[in-house]
Amino acid sequence: MTTAYVLSGGGSLGAVQVGMLQALSVRKMPPDLLVGTSAGALNAAFLAGHGVDERALQALAQSWMSVRRSTIFPIQPWRQLRAVSGSAKSLCTNRGLSRLIESHLLFDRLERARIPVHIVATNLLSGEEELLSHGDALSAVLASTAIPGVFTPVRRDGLILVDGGLADNAAISQAIALGADRVVVLPTGYACALTEAPRRSIGIALQSLGLLIQQRLIRDVALYRDRAEIIVVPPLCPLQVSPVDFGRAGELIERARMDTAAWLERGNLSPVHPEQVLALHDHTRRGAGPTRRV
Repeated sequence: MTTAYVLSGGGSLGAVQVGMLQALSVRKMPPDLLVGTSAGALNAAFLAGHGVDERALQALAQSWMSVRRSTIFPIQPWRQLRAVSGSAKSLCTNRGLSRLIESHLLFDRLERARIPVHIVATNLLSGEEELLSHGDALSAVLASTAIPGVFTPVRRDGLILVDGGLADNAAISQAIALGADRVVVLPTGYACALTEAPRRSIGIALQSLGLLIQQRLIRDVALYRDRAEIIVVPPLCPLQVSPVDFGRAGELIERARMDTAAWLERGNLSPVHPEQVLALHDHTRRGAGPTRRV
């Protein structure tokens, strides 16, 4: 059986996937291939070079806990003014993100990875998803994480590429096309228990993208559940951490590890309707518990 790990995006919530991976590693179900999008592309590229053993996952956890928002989303008023006036292509420079990615890559080209890895980006002109499986690794991950308006689009192989989450955040279809007959989906989830909406443009963009991602993921899991064994690791819920808050990575990792371990202990990893664990909901209506809707 060929097992694919599909890692979705979600900004700082990508730390959740580290805890999920730590719990999954105990079950001895390693991936034969990795498919990553946006923040999931960061994790997938790390795993593709370092592996998925305890030591590698601890290093990945340390990496997430060392990241600060100013590194990924530097606030530069002069640049933001230029972006508003149209003389700059993005609100933030991607130099800090580029340095972070490069510091953890153990291969220069995707096809040289220890574990086969495939990165999803979006073609800015056509809107189609682009699966990047060969060529320069750094530009592939940068393209997959290029949130429109926040980071500059990446030019690669004649294409103009932006965040893969716009076209296919959790590329289940791509994993199946690559030969996987068991697909383990690691969603970052979304901040379902925020008490108020984000105030800054970057926070609004990431929260909105997270909701879009979740809706697409629900549809895709339902669509492909008869084509392969689909295992969806339940995302954290309730979750009050904004996708731009990088200061709580340790908390997210530990909580995801414990929740995923408990879920694995309960068994029934492949229910008839795996998409139900992803149902959109909130925790504010009438002061009751979460109100779910598919």
